[in-house]
Amino acid sequence: MLHYFDLAASLAIRSFPRKAGLQNCVIRLSLRYMKKNIALFAAASMLFLNPAVIVAAPTASKAMSVAELRDKALQSDDIAYDIVEGLTTEIGQRQAGTEAEARARVWSVNRLKALGFENVRIEEYQMPTWVRGAETAEITAPFPQKLAVAALGNSGSTGEAGLDAEIVYFPTIDDLRAAPDGSLKGKIAFVSHSMKATQDGSSYGAFGPARFVGPNIAAKKGAAAIVIRSVGTDYHRNPHTGNTNFEPGVTPIPAGALSIPDAENLQRMIARGKPVRMKLKLTPQDIGMQTSGNVLAEVKGSDPSLPIIVIACHLDSWDLGTGAIDDAAGCGIIGAAAKHLQSMGQPKRTVRLLWAGAEEVGIWGGRDYGEKHANEPHALAMESDFGAGKVWAVDFRLPESANGLRAQIVSALAPLGVVPRRELAGGGADIGAIIAAQKLGIVDLQQDGTKYFDLHHTPDDTLDKIDKDELRQNVAAWVATLAYLANYKGELKPEPAQ
Repeated sequence: MLHYFDLAASLAIRSFPRKAGLQNCVIRLSLRYMKKNIALFAAASMLFLNPAVIVAAPTASKAMSVAELRDKALQSDDIAYDIVEGLTTEIGQRQAGTEAEARARVWSVNRLKALGFENVRIEEYQMPTWVRGAETAEITAPFPQKLAVAALGNSGSTGEAGLDAEIVYFPTIDDLRAAPDGSLKGKIAFVSHSMKATQDGSSYGAFGPARFVGPNIAAKKGAAAIVIRSVGTDYHRNPHTGNTNFEPGVTPIPAGALSIPDAENLQRMIARGKPVRMKLKLTPQDIGMQTSGNVLAEVKGSDPSLPIIVIACHLDSWDLGTGAIDDAAGCGIIGAAAKHLQSMGQPKRTVRLLWAGAEEVGIWGGRDYGEKHANEPHALAMESDFGAGKVWAVDFRLPESANGLRAQIVSALAPLGVVPRRELAGGGADIGAIIAAQKLGIVDLQQDGTKYFDLHHTPDDTLDKIDKDELRQNVAAWVATLAYLANYKGELKPEPAQ
């Protein structure tokens, strides 16, 4: 998963809206917030019971069919797991721009055709490609020992000989920012942080800058290299990779992430008051422009005059694990939901699946889709890219005229333990460009991310971490939501004020 924070860094440290409220979310999980949700449930109930405000409300039999479809997916869906199992077993890691990602596209076309989707195709594009090399780190003095390290995407190389230098410790990214220019010349910067697990993933936004922009800051202050405490929450000896970015004109320096146990061990060494030296060897390469691509498929709607709905995941993954939670799970969820939608009969709107490529390394697939389809009428976008934890909340960005539709979705999700929030939906990375181009409606099905950053971008992102029951709950939430959205003939784009 490459959040909007990563995209901000990749585009010259620019901010995006999706997670703008992340740092405030934990505070809102209070009694006051609970009261707001109770009030919203009450309002939704009134809307659902009042025919005057429901636009194109399904009949009783139609509503029952949505409930039956939801419950069937909850109890017995195997499509999502089969997709995750197939991708992780038959392809494995799928780093953008590599031969493995190309095989994943072919695999995806075959699977989506076998599932009965229409207009299945690949849309290719070119992108700069970085690949991993040798990775070692060890303390040479005063307490010699090896450390677990992984290079960050876009890291520079130490060369085959490696680099042996003194470490300068910064407890936070703000401490690094405050360092005088030139003060790190010839040194290895070490940046820590205090990221904790949160349900909504807000801690990633708060502490992720150590990775997103830390290497760029260190390079500008003269550092020879940088290592960071992994941006994660687990205590396995697994470093978390992920992209970092350097401003134009800043020469990339070697940049690595230490596993959290190793980072804390290094902090204890430094606390003993003696100079600490590290030998770091990272030999990644930039291999130039390579081919990536998006895989598209459709559930064709009966009314071609209605703008389409696009639902997205990303097909690529980092290369340390097999990309089960990030983001084969998302592709499984939306693929299964779209397949179940077909069992209700042909929907009014076309629903397009976007299995995007090259998300992790700069959202190349999402941007390419936004450019190529900027003039094709869309109505609404959704994305699944936060693992396979249960959906616990739903956010909307819809016009006031769709309040009845909103109420129906809230009612359909309630038996799954999903609550409506007052947050405006922001969408995901791969749909960001098309949302911006057409000011689309958005529905976000928020997943429980409490354990997500234990696995994110690590060797531990493997199939065994997928809970089948939680995966099925995701599919049930998605198909219930899509069943109403795809059969709604009213306006889905929000008013300009939103």
